[in-house]
This record gives sequence, C-alpha cells and structure tokens, in this order.
Amino acid sequence: MPELNRERGQRERIAKWITAAALGLAAASLVKLASAGLGYRLGWWNVETAFTIMRSAVYLAGVTAIVAVAALVAAGRARSWSSIAGALLAAVVAAGTGAIPIAMKLAAQSVPFIHDITTDLEHPPEFVSLRAVRERTPNRAAYGGPEVAAKQRSGYPDLAPLLIPLPPPRVFAAAEAAARELGWQIAAADAREGRLEATDTTRWFGFKDDIVVRIVPAADGSRVDVRSASRVGLSDLGVNARRVRAFLATLSSQARRQG
Repeated sequence: MPELNRERGQRERIAKWITAAALGLAAASLVKLASAGLGYRLGWWNVETAFTIMRSAVYLAGVTAIVAVAALVAAGRARSWSSIAGALLAAVVAAGTGAIPIAMKLAAQSVPFIHDITTDLEHPPEFVSLRAVRERTPNRAAYGGPEVAAKQRSGYPDLAPLLIPLPPPRVFAAAEAAARELGWQIAAADAREGRLEATDTTRWFGFKDDIVVRIVPAADGSRVDVRSASRVGLSDLGVNARRVRAFLATLSSQARRQG
C-alpha cells in the first residue's frame, strides 16, 4: 500500500510538472502573439518584424499543443482532475493562438494580392488632403493601374459606384455622417467639391488605411465612388473591400433616413 501511494504521488507530481510547463508555454505563445501587434502599434518594430513574431508564436503554440497532450496523458494516468483541467486549458490557448495567424494567412490567400480598392477602376478618386501623408508611406498615393484593377475585378466583382436619388449636398451630408458612424477620422470634408477624405485605424496592429469618397451629380441624383487604400503592406487581407462595402451600406441607410 505505501508503495502504491508513493507511485500515485509520483505520477501526480509528474502530471503537475508537465501541466505547469504546458500552461507556461501557452502563456508565452499568447503574449508573443499579442506583442506582435502591440509592438508595431507602439513603434517598437516594423511590420516585417511583427509578422516574424507572429510566425514564431505559431511555432510556440505547436510546441505547447504537444506538451499539453503529454500533460493530458500524464494527468489521466495519475487521475489528477486539476492537471487534466490545466492541460485542457493549455491546449485551448495553444489552438486559439495558432489559429489567429493561420486564419490571417488563409484570408490573404483567398483574396486578391492588392491593397488599394475602389468603386471606379477607370478613374479612381484621388487623395488631395492626404496626399502628402501617403507620399511618406510605402504604398504612396498613386493608384496601381490596370494590373490592380484586373485583380479587383476578379476578386471583388460586386464593388461598383452607388447611385442615390438625392442631390449631392444631401448625399454628402449623409456620407459624412456615415464616416463618423464607422469611426473614421475625417481629414477633409469639402462639400463644394464633393470630396471627403478620412483615415481608419485597425484595432490590433493599428494599421492606418486612407479613404477618399467622391460625390458627383448623376441622372436623377448623385453618384458615389469610394477608394480605400492601405499605407503599408502588399496585401490587405480583404480589409479595404470590406470597408468599402460597410461604408456603402451605411451610406445607403443614412440616405434613406434623409429621404
């Protein structure tokens, strides 16, 4: 009996040790993943370094998953419910930590490899007030031309100008309200020119993407064109297309309320 108790105690100690290691690795992988975006937002490193940190977080999450499985086996043999719970928690954290960068990679592979989206591929709205800011960033202000347009047509065939049966001044007011509703930082709002420029900041990395809205008279109302472009990065993971869709939907709602 004493030998049985000693053996059981030894199994419990081993299970607790492996579980503690799994939990420590899980915490480290989670902190590493979170620091990738936080460090970029705070200016500690550039975007390439941030993505390298994200990849290392995935590798660490993989190691964590292996140790968590070993902890589950050891905890099961020791019949230590606390260790089983800890091992399961480590496995869940590892899965979540690894899933985020993998989901981002899959998203990048499922959308066109572009970062500049517009509803007018022939004559995209141009940045005026934000031009100087964009010229200091890697992606600058100029549109990429026919090659980018072709990729957008293939990947986002639904994006098109929005026609609203209201005069431009009323549509412009609705556009400005829509931009504020979406949380954009408005840089310019020229109702006479029908041009609104703004910046939207992503939540995690704090990437700044710029938007220009152009409103011109059209038959029986107004035509609205939008352009949303990232300042950094070759691919936007579909963010700009989603932003354009969200703006057009919000603008339509605002216009209906005004109508």
